[in-house]
Amino acid sequence: MTIEFPQHAASPYFEVEDDCMRVGGESLAALARRIGSTPFYVYDRSIVARRIEELRAVLPRQIHLHYAIKANPMPELVRFIAPRVDGLDVASAQELRVALQSDTVPGHISFAGPGKSEAELAAAAAAGIVINVEADRELPILARIGAASGRKPLVAIRVNPDFELKSSGMKMSGGPKQFGIDAERVPEVLATLGGLALEFMGFHIYSGSQNLRSDSIIEAQKKSVDLAVRLAQFAPVPPCILNIGGGFGVPYFPGEVRLDLRPIGAAMAELVETARAALPHAQLVVELGRYLVAEAGLYVCRVIDRKISRGHVFLVTDGGLHHHLAASGNFGQIIRKNYPVLVGNHVRGAEREVVSVVGPLCTPLDLLADRYEMARAVPGDLIAVLQSGAYGLTASPLGFLSHPHPAELLVG
Repeated sequence: MTIEFPQHAASPYFEVEDDCMRVGGESLAALARRIGSTPFYVYDRSIVARRIEELRAVLPRQIHLHYAIKANPMPELVRFIAPRVDGLDVASAQELRVALQSDTVPGHISFAGPGKSEAELAAAAAAGIVINVEADRELPILARIGAASGRKPLVAIRVNPDFELKSSGMKMSGGPKQFGIDAERVPEVLATLGGLALEFMGFHIYSGSQNLRSDSIIEAQKKSVDLAVRLAQFAPVPPCILNIGGGFGVPYFPGEVRLDLRPIGAAMAELVETARAALPHAQLVVELGRYLVAEAGLYVCRVIDRKISRGHVFLVTDGGLHHHLAASGNFGQIIRKNYPVLVGNHVRGAEREVVSVVGPLCTPLDLLADRYEMARAVPGDLIAVLQSGAYGLTASPLGFLSHPHPAELLVG
């Protein structure tokens, strides 16, 4: 039986049998026994595959879809995603190693991020991937590397445009930013490329993330293409890559509505024609991370204690913010909101109550759910935090208070 949990607007669909969640065809209780310990992260391949299929059905076939590894760099997950997309984007040398282990063609891998070390730039150049240049400093370093090796590094200019992705959860452009080169300075930077041992590939324009408004995404994409067309006239050679970022969001909190892909797909069909006319050699790229993996993941911990303080129930678990910083509300939220959380082995429950779910850390910030209605739970029950496939384990302070790290599992 497939059930949508109406208790929380952000809850995706899960199989439920005997009031216990099923993940990848296995009950959560059986999965926990098989792993042998809690907490753990579990990711369902079938949900990831479905997200990619949904995108492919809507986006024009000319659009290349890239996976941003920073959302979830689990090697097994990256290897599963890689053959289903057209490229990978990395943000560190370790992510680059994961990407190269996936058998993705190096020319379809790109490296973005401020403050790249000389060692990272050298590794990226040697691998033959596209390096998204974020600052003037990187160009002479890469030129020296190219001159010494006799092989020109592949570079794209990351542009900090003079616009932002409206209504995005995290703004990455517009105004002063550590990301990319300010759009008004790009022409002078491009003018220097012709005399350097570098191969210019194109532009990377990423304006924001976690957006649930299709009209905002459409506007930002159009402005990105228009900006690239203007900047291309200053390039030493016609651009062959135009990465217009992503920003596709997923619903986490009550009241949030799922992103409608249909108008985005229709608008991108028009963008493809615009780009084909003005930038005939440029491949349009959409770079997504969270959208592909967030809803495929669960963070699961176990109730250790049921504590009542002045009439309020606290479920004390063996997991917490050290494993899942975002769910605790300490990963960019201005106002703390609850992720969708439930008792995984008693989804509906014969009895329900309002509780707070906390972890074992010595800080009041260690809070996975605050005054949240769920089935009555007792020690031994499993708490499942949904929407946990992106920015979970590797975006959390795992060393805080030196608790053991959670396991990770790919199922389905």
